[in-house]
Amino acid sequence: MLQILEYLQSGRRYHTGQLAEFLGVSKRTVFRDLRILQDSGIQLLYDESEQGYWIPPSTFLPPTDLTVGETLSLLLLGEKLGQSEVGVPFQGAARDAALKLLANLPESIRSHISELSSRLQISLEPQRAPADSQQHYENVMKAIELRCKVRVRYHSLLEEKTISTLVSPYEMFFQNRAWYVVGRSSLHREVRTFQIGRIQSSTLTADNYVIPPRFSLKKHFGNAWRMIREVPDVEVVVRFQPLVARNVQEVVWHATQKTEWNADGTLEFRVTVAGVREISWWILGYGDQAEVLAPPALREIIQGHVQRLAARYLVPSEGRRSFTVPANSSRSAKRPRIDRR
Repeated sequence: MLQILEYLQSGRRYHTGQLAEFLGVSKRTVFRDLRILQDSGIQLLYDESEQGYWIPPSTFLPPTDLTVGETLSLLLLGEKLGQSEVGVPFQGAARDAALKLLANLPESIRSHISELSSRLQISLEPQRAPADSQQHYENVMKAIELRCKVRVRYHSLLEEKTISTLVSPYEMFFQNRAWYVVGRSSLHREVRTFQIGRIQSSTLTADNYVIPPRFSLKKHFGNAWRMIREVPDVEVVVRFQPLVARNVQEVVWHATQKTEWNADGTLEFRVTVAGVREISWWILGYGDQAEVLAPPALREIIQGHVQRLAARYLVPSEGRRSFTVPANSSRSAKRPRIDRR
């Protein structure tokens, strides 16, 4: 119950499913503890629009002292998030906060934390934020805060041109090395996803908007593999060879995935996704170690990529296509056979 109070006194709204996941208990246990807190006189409120519980500021409890582990985690995450080369773009404030936290620790603890942090490393994928995107990021954040629409000029890859639209931003998220904003577009008259790095200009307006009460990124993207949601949902079955099977099985790639080992060491990977375009690129990343078994449409997409890839690496030779043997290879090396079926 003390842990629940720590979450709810942060000011954010949490629904019972989130609290149950954070605490490692059942939703039934969370409901029971919330009822006990209410009976104890804690002013526990429920936000219908966000479907979450919270505690008003007037009843906030005193802040909890941070443990060494908690302090170390904050320092490591703050430092890494704010690094210019490999951190998350526009998160320099996280690095500054980590330095302030370290500077305000007692000397004995500061030395101990510094020694520990030097022995721990977090590696993030290299990021690159366009130099002129900082202002667009800040404008969108301000628009969400003030609930005002933002006028943007945007380079759309889907439409292959620069468009101008009025966006009502609902949420921002960082994925695939970039920041994105999801909101209603006046041009498209529907909710769209925009990459901050492709915004060419952004201007806050005086027009207000309301975020739909039940909107969430989870509902918006549904069972999309990442961000591209198509209909209808389809079950994808991929067989991975032993060389990569363990790597695939150890990672939770999607909420719907199921895996099953075969007697020969291969892995059957099943997942239900809203569209197959996005997942095709992930499968191609495993090369000849992955084979799509279903659906036929995805198998055809992979076959098309393979054929175009083979054509790019083959060169004309004596009126037909064949592989060329590198100059430094053995003359006795066998020429690879090509299945033309």
